[in-house]
Amino acid sequence: MNAKATASTIFGVVVALLGTLWLVQGLGLVHIGPVLCVANCEPITGKSTQWTVTGIISLFVGLVIVWAGLRRGNR
Repeated sequence: MNAKATASTIFGVVVALLGTLWLVQGLGLVHIGPVLCVANCEPITGKSTQWTVTGIISLFVGLVIVWAGLRRGNR
């Protein structure tokens, strides 16, 4: 694997993991309070359609980036 393929794969894994976290938070399966808060930050309580959709999209994009990075590395 070359450096670009490795960097792409690592970036895709990070995006996919964030998408998974946002998905499970949006579904109400995991509750994590705000970490770095500048203004009025409140934790998400219950289900959130916005975070569920954002998580699904991010997970899909991350998996596509991982797939592309692995494919580029196998050439």
